[in-house]
Amino acid sequence: MLNKKIEEALNAQINAEMWSAYLYLSMAAFCHTNGNPGMGHWFEVQFQEEQDHAKILFNYVIQRNGKVDLKAIKEVPTTWESVLDVFESTLKHEQTVTALINNLFALTTQENDYATQSMLKWFIDEQVEEEENATNIIDNLKMIKDNGYGLYMLDKELGARTYTQAAPLANKA
Repeated sequence: MLNKKIEEALNAQINAEMWSAYLYLSMAAFCHTNGNPGMGHWFEVQFQEEQDHAKILFNYVIQRNGKVDLKAIKEVPTTWESVLDVFESTLKHEQTVTALINNLFALTTQENDYATQSMLKWFIDEQVEEEENATNIIDNLKMIKDNGYGLYMLDKELGARTYTQAAPLANKA
């Protein structure tokens, strides 16, 4: 059984993950509108991944006999200055999510909730990957600058990304 502090924190994280999904869908729309369909697709995959993250937490709260309490999702930005700005915003957002996960892990330490700590380990590892991916794309965009062919090639590369369901959801109904 989850204690109330951890249940509330997990519910807040579910909301944060759903907000992240909505943000990435907004970024996908921006990229598509601005002629970068590959980058738009990359953000659509991000959208799916964030929904997975929320579902992992959702399943966990239920598994621990907690109550899922879904709240409204706040409005997200819809415009950026450039594709570089979109990916810099992505990195900043992922750093914020990392801080949220770290704070949640710290709470589980204070509350001696080892089961939730174990579940959160996957999220900690995932955040390292999320920040690295955004940083690599930013580095590529800075290297490319205004080179149209370079931007075209990066867009094609990002468009080849495929969605893979998060491991904690594998074989779950």
